[in-house]
Amino acid sequence: MTVMLKDLLSLKGRTALVTGGAGFLGTAMCETFAELGGNVVVASRDKEKCERAAQALRDTFQTKALGLQLDVTDADSTAACMKAIKDEFGGLDILVNNAWSGNKNSWESINEADWRYDIEVSLNAPFAITKAAFPMLEASKGVILNIGSMYGHLAPDYRLYEGTTFQNPPSYGAAKAGMIQFTKYLASFLTPYGIRVNALSPGAFPHPPVREHEVFHSRLAAKNPIGRVGDPEDLKGAVALLCSDAGKYMTGQNICVDGGWAVW
Repeated sequence: MTVMLKDLLSLKGRTALVTGGAGFLGTAMCETFAELGGNVVVASRDKEKCERAAQALRDTFQTKALGLQLDVTDADSTAACMKAIKDEFGGLDILVNNAWSGNKNSWESINEADWRYDIEVSLNAPFAITKAAFPMLEASKGVILNIGSMYGHLAPDYRLYEGTTFQNPPSYGAAKAGMIQFTKYLASFLTPYGIRVNALSPGAFPHPPVREHEVFHSRLAAKNPIGRVGDPEDLKGAVALLCSDAGKYMTGQNICVDGGWAVW
């Protein structure tokens, strides 16, 4: 019997939680799940922004979407989010650990408090969210997608930042490297529960204000073979593959969506 690709990609009847789901890249991830027929939970600290994003998903894709407030560093907030998902949808099939926040420090400016905060949000919080979501993911034999970065396996080129106000803090790459290794660990130890775990490492996907800096933008674009920076929709194919049955024979992988940045 031929298995159709459209059936493998379908997420009908499945529920996905995207932390940081109302953000620049998170929005595209949420749109991916909605377009494939899934229920979507958009979660971040800004509840109103999440509710607006969820409404946009309902209007555009005629799917079920819920906007929830979630502080990934707060255990009570995490527990409340999981309860709301359970109450609304009965369970969870896909967890996307995408939320991030931090100061754009240099090596000279970063202090210990900044370092600890960045690691807390970018590495410790995904661990806590994954633990909290585990019972529902075990029940559904679900999928975890951890959002890494090209700077989780490559060092930033300091020359990109010369003469600009932009910085890349050491805490960011360290946390993302940890996410990639955490992904491999989970892929091994959650296999007995039927849970697949992969990472997606974007780069470079500068936010709109960064793109307005012509010199820095052009440096980023010239750094990879494709010759441009990434747009949010460039992530949709990889997200669809890794989170649907189209990628059901994939686990423990770190998929780089970086315009070929790492090949030079």
